[in-house]
Amino acid sequence: MNIEHLKLFVGIAKTSNISVAGREQNLSPAVSSTYISKLEDNLGVRLVHRTTRKVSLTEEGEAFLPHAEEILTNIETARASVGDGEHNPKGTLRVTAPASFGRMHIVPALAGFLARYPELSVDFRFNDSIVDLVEGGFDIAIRDAALKDSNLIARKLAPDRRIICAAPEYIKKFGEPSSPQDISKHQSVNLMGLDMWEFATPKGPLSVKANGRIRIDNGEAVRDAGIAGSGLVMSSIWCAYKALQQGELVQVLPDFPMVSKTAIWAVYPSNRLLAPKVRAFIDYFIEYYGQTPYWEQTLKK
Repeated sequence: MNIEHLKLFVGIAKTSNISVAGREQNLSPAVSSTYISKLEDNLGVRLVHRTTRKVSLTEEGEAFLPHAEEILTNIETARASVGDGEHNPKGTLRVTAPASFGRMHIVPALAGFLARYPELSVDFRFNDSIVDLVEGGFDIAIRDAALKDSNLIARKLAPDRRIICAAPEYIKKFGEPSSPQDISKHQSVNLMGLDMWEFATPKGPLSVKANGRIRIDNGEAVRDAGIAGSGLVMSSIWCAYKALQQGELVQVLPDFPMVSKTAIWAVYPSNRLLAPKVRAFIDYFIEYYGQTPYWEQTLKK
């Protein structure tokens, strides 16, 4: 099976256009069409539906696509393992990440990442929904929840510590809680599905229901509501750190850390060898965030 034919097929799956995919490999439309025909002849099935405007994958093509991608990834990994080329990851890295974290803590680092790896390009999908990596054709997913899918491998990139905070104006008007039990006396702004706040106390974990008239499905919006004085908010430090630095929010209940199993993880399918481009991304961001990420340094230890 010809590797160049496989590369072209994967390119067609991404672009839905034989000419465009061929051009990315410096192939003419005629040669590109011949390559796909040869691949189909080799497999004995039709992989793409051809029209004058675009192409789409057949049912057999959809089934074959993840295997073609895995073959190409394994070849890239094998070449790197024996010192092929200059050890530089190549190609396109497809990543999905939570919208807020991606915008705040991945995008600012991309210039340095691409400068280190000039033969790489990146495609990002910033979405707070959990997507299927294999079905979506992603190489990596950034997640802030515990890994439940046994078919994925996770590498921890950074901690994701959560705290309770409020605007100085709110505290001035309503006072500051002195214990987790005091939360019930305050208004709060809750992230959807997280109205039970769990704290570590000398007597063990303590769960408190946060009372609030505002529920929001976005962490940045919860933070902003806190800045506006709407109530106490629970926020990840990576989300609130600038507001804390600027005095728009202050931490409350610092002596009662929150119980949380969250962290920032990079996950990838376990049925694939770790491709050089995936390893490069993970290693770069572990280095970029460090053992104590810059957002954690906001709070006094």
